[in-house]
Amino acid sequence: MTVYAIAQISIHDRPRYERYVAAFMPVLNRYGGRLLAADERVEVVEGEWNRDKVIVVAFPDRDAFARWADSPEYREIAEDRHAGTDGVVLLVNGTG
Repeated sequence: MTVYAIAQISIHDRPRYERYVAAFMPVLNRYGGRLLAADERVEVVEGEWNRDKVIVVAFPDRDAFARWADSPEYREIAEDRHAGTDGVVLLVNGTG
């Protein structure tokens, strides 16, 4: 079943975060992930939201997500994300 990783982040070190972004797609593609959305101009239609960006990534299943998230390649680039942002990442099951 498809799973979606949904990140909501605040960016406090733009150069570190941009270095992460530059390396992100090759690693994501290598592990079968698909970037569905990455938006810094989110429109809040209900409630309050205090982040800078939303990212939505799809994986074929939880195992594919885990292979990507635990891979040496991703862990290496994620150091820049951790240093440059704060936020939350949710893993959500698809409906089909």
